[in-house]
Order: sequence, then structure tokens, then C-alpha cells
Amino acid sequence: MTHQQTPIRIGVLGTHSTGKTTLLKRIQMELRGHGLTVARTGRLAKRAAAIGLPKMQHHTAASTEWIITQGIADDIAAAAQGADVVLVDRASFDALAYYHAALEHRGEHAHRLERERLRLLASTQAPKYDLLLATVLDPDVPVDPSHDYDHRYRLLVDRHVHDLLADDGIPHHRVTSDHESQARAIERALQLCLQEAAV
Repeated sequence: MTHQQTPIRIGVLGTHSTGKTTLLKRIQMELRGHGLTVARTGRLAKRAAAIGLPKMQHHTAASTEWIITQGIADDIAAAAQGADVVLVDRASFDALAYYHAALEHRGEHAHRLERERLRLLASTQAPKYDLLLATVLDPDVPVDPSHDYDHRYRLLVDRHVHDLLADDGIPHHRVTSDHESQARAIERALQLCLQEAAV
């Protein structure tokens, strides 16, 4: 395939431990199996924590802004490498949903202008995604016991992810833990990329 000036961008978002990274790995394997070059972004929350920014239910406006802007920078860097496809782990609205959930979890309210500023920042990225996959929390799927997750916070993030996408009318596909739903998401990504490759 001849490298496109603008790569295909596939974003994934959703609350933690809903299979986002595994889904992206499977999509990546399928795409590479068809000869496409793939770049992946990710590990934003861990990198934020490594420089001292709060995460999970402790998210602040500053940590949210860092994650969104760093995600944008990573996306641009991945595209500049000439990949056919860029897989974005934690698309921009993901950070915003985590922040809104953190505020609700703590019983706090951000200043209206601050919330609007962060929402606008996240929304600037929405048109860049050729495909957006939003994972859905299945409370019946057990969580890795090595992760000390706050169940209420996970539920809040899940709700805010899907509310934000719905409120802004952002085209996306919901992906459940069901095998068929996962397979459909992978097939959708593959078909999109192969169609573009054929153009």
C-alpha cells in the first residue's frame, strides 16, 4: 500500500478493564496480517502518574488536560512516522469522562468555564477518527484481583463515556465483552482499512 498523507485513525475508549488494549492488539494483528503498517498510542494514564499527576478518582483538570494534549501529540507523532493506520488507545473523550466521573465520585463541581474548555479541547479531535469504538462495562466479567479498582468509580466512568458520546452526537460503535461484538469491531476496522487501501 502507498502511504497516505493522512493515516486512518481508529480510536478506542471506555472504562478500565473492559478490554480496550486487548481489542487494539487484535486489530493491530489483523491489519499487519494484511500488510498494513500500524502505529499505536497509549499508556497515557501511567505516564501521567509517573510525572506526579493524579489518576483514577483523583483526576483533576490539570491531569485531564495533560492526558488529552499528550494524546494529541502522540497521535501526530504516530501519523508522522508514515503508518497506514494509527490506533489510538484512549481517544480524547476518554480523559474527559474519567474527569467527570472523578468529580462526581468526590461530590465536587468544576467551574463551568473549565469544564467547557476541556470539553472543547477533547471535541477538536472527534473529526479525526475514522472509526471510534467504545467499550461497555460488563459487571459480570471479573476484574483482575491484582488491580484495586473502585467499582463505583468504574461504573461512573462507563456512564460518562457513553453520555459524552451521545450528548455530542459523535459517531461510534459500542463494543461489549461478548465474543461476537468483539469480532464485529475487529471486522469493521479491517474492512475500513482495506477499503481505504484499495482506493
